[in-house]
Amino acid sequence: MKKLVVLAVVSMACSLSMAAADKPKTAQQQLMGTCNTEAAGKKGDERKEFMKSCLSDGKKRQQERMKSCNVDAAGKKGDERKAFMSECLKKD
Repeated sequence: MKKLVVLAVVSMACSLSMAAADKPKTAQQQLMGTCNTEAAGKKGDERKEFMKSCLSDGKKRQQERMKSCNVDAAGKKGDERKAFMSECLKKD
């Protein structure tokens, strides 16, 4: 019986972790990953300052991209707008 309970718990944990892996990353998560990759080799205060600057610049770019996509999405509604915005915001 204990083995069955352990197996059920392990199975549930695996399925939850797989479900989390299927979710697309948010813009913030993508930005953090990009900045983290670019910060390779930097340490201490240098890394801290770089990350601060990189994340700040990335947020500004994301806001500008959002404004541009909103203008381009004029006239679209519902699922069509949602799909358009999703694709538009993914572009660099």
